[in-house]
Amino acid sequence: MIFESLPTTPRSEELLDKAFSRAARAGRAKSGLEAQQSMLQTASSILSDNLENVVTQWPDFGTVDPFYYELADAIVDVDELRQSLSEVTWASRQISELRREYQPKLRNTDAETARKHRKQAFARMADVVEEVAEDLQRIGEARDSLKTLPDIRPDEPAIVVAGYPNVGKSSFVNQVTRAHNEIARYPFTTKSVHVGHFERDRIRYQIIDTPGLLDRPEEDRNDIERQAVSALEHLADAVLFVVDASEACGYPLSAQLELRDAVATRFRERDVPVLTINNKSDRSTDIDADYQMSVEGGDGVDEVLDAAVEAVAWEPDIPPSRQE
Repeated sequence: MIFESLPTTPRSEELLDKAFSRAARAGRAKSGLEAQQSMLQTASSILSDNLENVVTQWPDFGTVDPFYYELADAIVDVDELRQSLSEVTWASRQISELRREYQPKLRNTDAETARKHRKQAFARMADVVEEVAEDLQRIGEARDSLKTLPDIRPDEPAIVVAGYPNVGKSSFVNQVTRAHNEIARYPFTTKSVHVGHFERDRIRYQIIDTPGLLDRPEEDRNDIERQAVSALEHLADAVLFVVDASEACGYPLSAQLELRDAVATRFRERDVPVLTINNKSDRSTDIDADYQMSVEGGDGVDEVLDAAVEAVAWEPDIPPSRQE
């Protein structure tokens, strides 16, 4: 996952303490002009390199898959994050400029004058780092939020499971992924995204249950949840909308079908097929569904999975064989 390996972002105080402490040790190892030159080189390198690394470790949001871009933007505001990354890049370059400005001043002079110039350089470098203190904090908080996002791969086929709570979505996802024990739960705001995997014909499929996102009407979702649904639109290759015709889930069938129609309209705008699956068919089949199943009874589950795979119609990119 593109955000999982992001390193911890240093705070401004930590970075300055690290740079100036190491510079002091470098200075003690030498004397005279060499000590001051070594301190300047050490501190400026640590500051500029660490600031640059903060930025280069992040992916280029201009090329990030739309799914991850939308999901990240729902959580941290990508525009603000990119602005902070730009500010940190500026700070890294400013530190390097200060090093180049003061290096000549520390040559061909006496040790005391060199020490004064070096202290002045350190003060100016500290000012630059303090100027981006809030940016470093924002980047660090963004990293902490995004590193826990689910490992969903846009280059693998994805089946999204939707429907009101208690209709059997999670039970279905658990059952079809149980053989590989790959079901995982990832925190998303106050909700969770459940991601499992199964294989067919050597193709790995992702099956995703999104409680709190696709289990209630659009008007009941907050802004973050709406944007998360928008992210799912970029990801889904097929949607299984699960209903409970028996209404044992606690929601009237009319409300379930109204939500189904809203989800279908939204995803069909991107030509994503939406299949209506009636679970708990052992209790009621009083609905015109694409497929009937009972996860509890084990009836129709394989047929639904087959239908999902067929709806996805995934064709992996296979390189053409070399002509002999």
